[in-house]
Amino acid sequence: MGRAASLCLAAGVLGLLLCVVNQLTAPELSPALERAGVLASFLAVGLMLVAILWTRAVPVAPERVELVGEQGVRLADDLPEALQQELGWGSQMLLTATPAAALLLHWRGRTLLQRGVLATTTFSPGAICERAWNTGKPIGLVNLKLYPGRDEFSGLPEGIPSVIVQPIGSDGVVLLAGWSPRCFSRSDEAWLEGWSRKLRTSLEALPASSTTPAAPSAAG
Repeated sequence: MGRAASLCLAAGVLGLLLCVVNQLTAPELSPALERAGVLASFLAVGLMLVAILWTRAVPVAPERVELVGEQGVRLADDLPEALQQELGWGSQMLLTATPAAALLLHWRGRTLLQRGVLATTTFSPGAICERAWNTGKPIGLVNLKLYPGRDEFSGLPEGIPSVIVQPIGSDGVVLLAGWSPRCFSRSDEAWLEGWSRKLRTSLEALPASSTTPAAPSAAG
């Protein structure tokens, strides 16, 4: 509960207690005093309801998880210059304009891009990515601790709390990992989907590539 909602709730509880004390300590209960007590009770309860509704309308943001890993970028160095620039620009925008901690692009058995907090392990698509490819729709995992298949994302930094799995046709996938559970909005998801569609044409034009891991480049 936020500070403003907490203050509103405290005011409502205090008002209700004072109303009860006033009624109990009054020498006699006149009709006017009884009416005033009822109205004051309604107002106090109203303040408490406002605090509850306020919390639901403006929920407290989940705490950011401290991730262990080096900040940087790994980009395959055998990609066309135009594609490298597009990957660099798009990934930077996603990491700065959304609550993303890391991004990974996997295409035809090869990881072409990793950016943000870097992992030390290799990514290998599993059942969740397969489901995204089969449906052609992104899959949002709002709290990775709740999913038994989270080991599939070992190629992301350890302890990542949330992930969006965005398919690129049936050959690739973009993983966008967040700093906290339930941190991505609908606009973040739409931005990622649009960028992935833009990438698809350029990626499909690439010649068949080997499965050699992407070579590291300068941190950023």
